[in-house]
Formats: sequence, structure tokens, C-alpha cells
Amino acid sequence: MTTRHRLGAVALTAALVFSAATSAVFAAPSSAAPSITQGIGDVVSTRDLPRELWIPGAASAEVLTYVTTDTFGDKALSTGTVFLPPGTAPEGGWPVISWAHGTSGLGDACAPSVTGPASAERDLPYLANWLAQGYAIVASDYAGLGTPGLPAYLDGRTTAHNVVDMVKAGRNYSEDLSRSWVTVGQSQGAGAAIYTARYATEFGGPDLDYRGAVGTGTPAYIEKLVSIGGPGVPPVELPAGLTAYVAYIGASLRYAHPELGLDNILTPLGKKYADLAETTCVWDFEAQLDGVTIGDFFTAPLTGLPNFTAVLDDYMAMPETGFDKPFFMGNGVQDIDVPFPTTAAYVARLTANGEPVTFRVYNTDHSGAFVQSQADTIPFVAQLFH
Repeated sequence: MTTRHRLGAVALTAALVFSAATSAVFAAPSSAAPSITQGIGDVVSTRDLPRELWIPGAASAEVLTYVTTDTFGDKALSTGTVFLPPGTAPEGGWPVISWAHGTSGLGDACAPSVTGPASAERDLPYLANWLAQGYAIVASDYAGLGTPGLPAYLDGRTTAHNVVDMVKAGRNYSEDLSRSWVTVGQSQGAGAAIYTARYATEFGGPDLDYRGAVGTGTPAYIEKLVSIGGPGVPPVELPAGLTAYVAYIGASLRYAHPELGLDNILTPLGKKYADLAETTCVWDFEAQLDGVTIGDFFTAPLTGLPNFTAVLDDYMAMPETGFDKPFFMGNGVQDIDVPFPTTAAYVARLTANGEPVTFRVYNTDHSGAFVQSQADTIPFVAQLFH
């Protein structure tokens, strides 16, 4: 998610309530994944990452195709990259950061291992700072992004599996990776990282030593905004970036849950942008959304679909209890990509529940908080390994 768009904070939050609501209505593409006989975390194949896509300072970079779990709970393939820092690994191996990337798009060409991060000028220096601290970085593309199927955008449980299983795959690929690891993510990836924080110990099992998590610009309670959508909501054009994000939610939701019958309330305009959402990377998609009003995508309220709210909650609601290790969340008060009020409300719930969260607020926007947070997150993560 980016920060190129500016609206008044109050107006934007209200707009998001409506815009996010109207996106989840696209028809599922058909796909037939091959039978997978290998185990979760097994590496199926490897290839070199093109040098121009390397994190600065990396000693090596290899793309793995590995076995993980998809949105249907089945074995699936994902790609992801292993970056090693220079020098000799310490005894026990390099401590591992499992990086969860932000919005890039849903088409196979949008995978970071194919094209690099969507915001390379922001993400690569950030990741280079972690490498310089002596961490190996494993970075999942997420199942369906460059592999069979469609990625389950903001499906927390699925991306948590992908993030954890990427650590397993990295260790299967290189003996220089420690069993001790954390997850770090931004925006879409922050949602993945914090969801992973809840299930990392369970999903990782005894072979991994999960220590904690970092998420900046974490989308939370978005399902509460989505659930109120319907025709004419909103009745005005929103910034193209916001329209793109909610379209990606819809395209993935209709793929993961065709039983909802979301196509039944899709207009011809909605069908047009449904197809684009499935294949077009974020910047190109935004360029095609100027002048588009997503309130024109639908013919009926989403809540009129059978069991819609329960399905949506199961798909994307963030966990509020059960975290077993410390985790860090940071957000900018000027963030217009992830509405600050919803994230703050989520943190308040976590705190009330006694969860081990550290929350920091930055007087900046979405990307600004990501960059500024390093002054807090680098020492936070270092402490997790002590």
C-alpha cells in the first residue's frame, strides 16, 4: 500500500468505511493445482534471483519454490527468496527474519521474486538495514502469486502459513539459517506478520524457535468496514489507490469463497475491474482506476448474501488473543492507506486483553512510519534474540 494520495483524515476514514465495503464481489477464476506429494516446507526447486532484484549488501539470493498451505487448507506451492548476509554464519546459523511484503498485485507477474518490491526505493534500503544487522531474510511471495491459484489478499491464516513455511523452506535450503526467527511486515505484510505472531509457534512446531514480530501500517478491523457495502456506496470517486486495494480484497474473496455468490450482485462495470484486479500489478492497476466509482460495482448490499459477515470475519479478522511472544506495531497518524483509527482500536483491544504488544505512533504517513520505525524496531528485534 502506498501513500501517494491525500485526503482529510476524517473524510478519508469515512470514505474507507464505504469503499472497502463495496469491493468483495468478484467471480472466482478456475485453476487446477498439480498434486503435491512433498511435505510442508519442502523445497521443490530453486533458481537464481536476478541481480538487479537483490537486497543491497546481500551475499547471495536464491528463489525457492516450496510447499505451504493455501486458502482452502490444501497443500500448495509458493515462491520466495532467501537472502544471506555477507561473512561466516555464527554458531547455530544466521538469525532469520521472515519478511511479509506489502501490496504488489494478484497477477503472477507481480510477485516480488519476479519483479522486485512494488515500492523498491522504500523497501530495499529497509531490508538492507536488517541484513547489515546480521539477519538472514526469507521472503515469501505468498501462495498463488507466481504459482497456481490466486493469492488470498488479506487472508490472515493463509499468509501466516506462507510466512512460517518460508522459514522451514529456507532452513531446508541452507544450513546457515538458525531455527530462531521473527517475522516483519509492512501494510498488507504487517497484517500477515501480526496474524503470524498469533500462530507462529503452532504452525512452526518444535523445529523452529519463534521469537516475536513487527508490523507497521497494520490493517485491522477492515472486515467491519467491508461488511456495510452495497450499491452506491460510496457514490463518489475515491483515490485510485484505495479503489485498487478494495478491488484486490474482492477478487481474492470471491476466489476463496465462491459459495457466497458474489457475482450475483456484480454490475458490468464491476466485472470489468474484477478481471483487471486478478491480473494487474498495483501501479498499473491504479493508473486504470482514475474516474472509477466503486459504488457503481454492485446491485445489492453485501450483507444480503447468505452468511457473508461470518465468512468475511473468518477470512480476514485479526486475532485478539493468544499471542505467546512479544510483538511490535507502529502506525502513522497521517496514514491514509490504512486508517489509523481502526488500527488504534485494534491495539486498544489487544492491550485490554493483556497481549504482549508494544505500540508506537509516528507523526507521518504510511511509508513514513515504516521508515521512521526502524529506530524502535531494530533494537526491539535485537532484544528478542537475547
